[in-house]
This record gives sequence, structure tokens and C-alpha cells, in this order.
Amino acid sequence: MNNSDIRFTDTNSADDSKGKTWGLDGNLFWYLIGGAFASVVIMLLLFSAYRISFVAAAAVAVIPLTLTLIYVFAFRQGKPPRYAIDCLESWLFGKGFCPEQKPKIQHPLNRHV
Repeated sequence: MNNSDIRFTDTNSADDSKGKTWGLDGNLFWYLIGGAFASVVIMLLLFSAYRISFVAAAAVAVIPLTLTLIYVFAFRQGKPPRYAIDCLESWLFGKGFCPEQKPKIQHPLNRHV
């Protein structure tokens, strides 16, 4: 077999990946940075400007970071691109277009003769 008979094709498989930062897919680390920034700003406002105790300010300030972590790791990390939106639509509007499922066991008064 001659080497000129071998066909090489550029697959560009690296173009399909959005990469990883800090072990997170794509640009998900920006969500974490945004959640941390919001927590710090809330902490500073509550503790410095409103003179709330440090423990109470920290308890309130941890909420945005916690919600961001839940969103990133439950709905985005390792999931298909539209997973979070599909979950929200499913919770709000139901399953969508599908045949109506008949229960296997019917109520005795609901039987058609």
C-alpha cells in the first residue's frame, strides 16, 4: 500500500468544546464569580452601611452564592445546553406534546361497556 493512498481529514473536533476553567464547563466560572461578588457587596452593605451584626450579615450574604452554586452544579455542569430551560418549562407547563397516557388500572366506575 502506497502512502499517497491514505486520506487525511481535518475533523476540527476541538472547535466543538467550549473548554474548561477551574473544572467547570464553558463559562460557568463567571456565574460563580458573579455570585461571590454579589455576596461580598451584600455583606459590605449590611455590615458597614446598615450596621447589622457580622453573623447576620454573613447569613444573608451567603444566599446569592448558595443559589449560584445550586444553579451551576444542579442545572448546568455536565448537562446539555438547554437543560435548565427545559426543566423550567417542564415544571411550569407540564410535559408538552405527547400522547395522553392511559393508566394501566382503571377505576371500576370509569369502565366503558
